[in-house]
Amino acid sequence: MLDIINEGGLWGLLFGSFFGSTLLPGGSEVLLVLLASNGEHSKLALLGVATLGNTLGGMSSWLIGRVIAWRYPTTQAITSESRQRAIQRMQKWGAPLLLLSWLPIVGDPLCVAAGWLRIHGGLALLFIAAGKAARYAVILLFA
Repeated sequence: MLDIINEGGLWGLLFGSFFGSTLLPGGSEVLLVLLASNGEHSKLALLGVATLGNTLGGMSSWLIGRVIAWRYPTTQAITSESRQRAIQRMQKWGAPLLLLSWLPIVGDPLCVAAGWLRIHGGLALLFIAAGKAARYAVILLFA
């Protein structure tokens, strides 16, 4: 099993972390821990690659939100009360809320909502990357 993981190495981690951060299911944490325990790559390199892939995945979700905004502008009425509250929270907290984009279940929709609400791309990138890097750093600390 470790031979297969080692062959993919950093490229496998990059793609695994990208797809793990999109609306598609997947998790890169196990792969990250296996590569860290192998010792073939430095933890700093693993942190950088996993963060890069996961951040790019989050930004692709943000971009999906921007595309959705063209079809369904934020000016259209939202009927669901829970959706209205979620949008109000995102508008209130703005880009710093994207520090939570690493969370399962809510992280990907946060990125989509940020794009839909037209949160600045540079700020979205900064906060998504910071949140995802912090999560991977904690994982690597205990790996």
